Amino acid sequence: MSNELFSVPQRIMDAISEVIIGKDDIKELLLVTLLSGGHLLIEGLPGTGKTSIAKTFARAISGEFKRIQFTPDMLPSDITGFYMHSPDGSSKFVAGPIFANVVLADELNRATPRTQSALLEGMQENQVSIEGTTHRLAAPLMVIASQVPYGGAGTYPLTEVQADRFLLRAWSGHPSEEEEKSIVSKIDLIEERESSPVEQVTGHEEISQLRQAVRGIYLSEKVRDYIIALTWHIRRNPDVLEGPSPRAGIALYKASRALALLRQRDFVTPDDVKNLFVPALWHRVMVKPEAEMEEVKPVDIIEKALSEVPVPKEP
Repeated sequence: MSNELFSVPQRIMDAISEVIIGKDDIKELLLVTLLSGGHLLIEGLPGTGKTSIAKTFARAISGEFKRIQFTPDMLPSDITGFYMHSPDGSSKFVAGPIFANVVLADELNRATPRTQSALLEGMQENQVSIEGTTHRLAAPLMVIASQVPYGGAGTYPLTEVQADRFLLRAWSGHPSEEEEKSIVSKIDLIEERESSPVEQVTGHEEISQLRQAVRGIYLSEKVRDYIIALTWHIRRNPDVLEGPSPRAGIALYKASRALALLRQRDFVTPDDVKNLFVPALWHRVMVKPEAEMEEVKPVDIIEKALSEVPVPKEP
């Protein structure tokens, strides 16, 4: 891989950091998801920068960008599009906002499960079916969805099938005290940068080349078996109601290769898998009601697996 291509991820990171202070973990997960060809779910409290970081990232990587603000009264056709029929019998297809390269699904869990499901076919198969006709979507397509924690006013839970379509999940919490001081003192500059065009530092061709380079990253049988052992440990946990599907292992496999590339290596280490295990599994683990009453959380089960499954000594 050329030095110029190798520098693209850092250029993306730098462009985002011009607007977003802190949140380096989310920035890295955005890059990992992009290079893996997946979709990212960002969860967090209101006002913690979920929308801003997604929008800035989308602008930095070029491509057509669409933002969908999800509300309880939305219909699936508001996402996929619809046919406009004329009195003379002719019809015209009106494309929805999912026909873009980067789609920001803002506050996804404020829409009903029926409307949320309108994203499923597009995320999985890069196409949508409307009135019996299949329409191909743009390539590349990356969905960045934000959601507020379930249980807040006007929220609906993501179905297991919907959540499973996201490669990784990120948490957007409050900034540190020092970061918040910097945000407050630089708010005028930040707002000016948000309203100005963000520098587009890469394009479709370079992204395609980077994704191809990720596929060439070496992942040994020992690391592969470590991934499988971790997911099966969670499935066997007696507190788990629904264990992770095979997509969890696939997500770890793809994402760990992308992380290795970002760390300037041509091979995956067990630490790459460990660093991505929580983002890859948190939204895929369902806890039994009786365990929830005892305040057992998905992250507790995930961290238990990390502590109990032996780590291979060599990549």
